[in-house]
Amino acid sequence: MRFVLPAPRRARHPLVRALSVLIGLAVVGVLMVFGLMVAGVLLVGGLVLLAVRQWKLRADAPVHGAARTSHRTQTLEGEFVVLHEGRRTAH
Repeated sequence: MRFVLPAPRRARHPLVRALSVLIGLAVVGVLMVFGLMVAGVLLVGGLVLLAVRQWKLRADAPVHGAARTSHRTQTLEGEFVVLHEGRRTAH
């Protein structure tokens, strides 16, 4: 089933055509301004969030060099199993 809209009739009076063009341009302008405002709010919000995160990370960072060296010497131990495609494992 096909849904077809009837062809819109164009106004013949030049004043009505001019007003419809002006109204269309006004609607497009309002939508563009609204879109730019939303983009600006998102940009400013993202920058503020990034600044707060960076500020918190700097506040939590260790100040002394001794704390950094002790952090680097810590190791993580664990076990691992190498899996091959053709072989079956006992797991």
